[in-house]
Amino acid sequence: MIEEFIDFGSWQSIALFTAINFGVIFFRYVMVSLIFHFVFKVILKNRYESRRISDKLRKPKQSQKEILWSAITSFIFTLSFVGMVWLYLNGKTAIYTNVSEYGWWYLPISLLIAMLIHEAYYYFLHRWMHRPKIFKLFHYVHHDSVVTSPWTSFSFHPIESILQALIIPFIILFLPMHFGVIFFMLILMTVTATINHLHIEIYPKGFAKNWFGKWWIGSSHHSLHHSKYRFNYGLYFTFMDSVFKTESPEYLPLFEEKTTSKTTA
Repeated sequence: MIEEFIDFGSWQSIALFTAINFGVIFFRYVMVSLIFHFVFKVILKNRYESRRISDKLRKPKQSQKEILWSAITSFIFTLSFVGMVWLYLNGKTAIYTNVSEYGWWYLPISLLIAMLIHEAYYYFLHRWMHRPKIFKLFHYVHHDSVVTSPWTSFSFHPIESILQALIIPFIILFLPMHFGVIFFMLILMTVTATINHLHIEIYPKGFAKNWFGKWWIGSSHHSLHHSKYRFNYGLYFTFMDSVFKTESPEYLPLFEEKTTSKTTA
């Protein structure tokens, strides 16, 4: 059990546990970013070149800045995780470890509920962060990456990282979630954020109009947010933008353009 790995009565134990988890979280960010970079920008570069969202070049040393901000973000996310562990060990969460307690059917349901809560929180937070004074205070860091890359996915000002890190600890206070579902969600968050910032549309032709894809955000959708600012505030799903009329009218034409372009094998 997790209590075997940390003693909250010992600062040395807390420091070691924090350091190890920082390494894990930052390593996860680096490895996922590297995988998507090499797969779509090196190994399959010719095949996906026509699916690049734009031909604009990134700023000099942009990736280095993104990695630095992402290291800080990873540390803040680590503190959030350590806080979640403290809450769990002190019996203040709805986390459970025995699948039979709620049944296998509940695992995907709890994941979906958590994602929907996260989506709503992030959407309204994101719109608030685009208020001029707030944007200039801290959200500008993320938008410094006009042409995004896998390295952009964790590139946030510390204030924004803190605001993003609050939601999962809040959710586990009342929503029963299995440890495995929580870890899967954290990995899913990293992968989807990387795909959304890849600046290459990897989903197949017709995806944006099928029963699932029309509600799922990809690179075409989120890249328009970085270039247009006033549209596409969602995290995983498009429905909040649809409901509140903030989805860019350029999204579907852009998706169709990128997925119907000729590719080189």
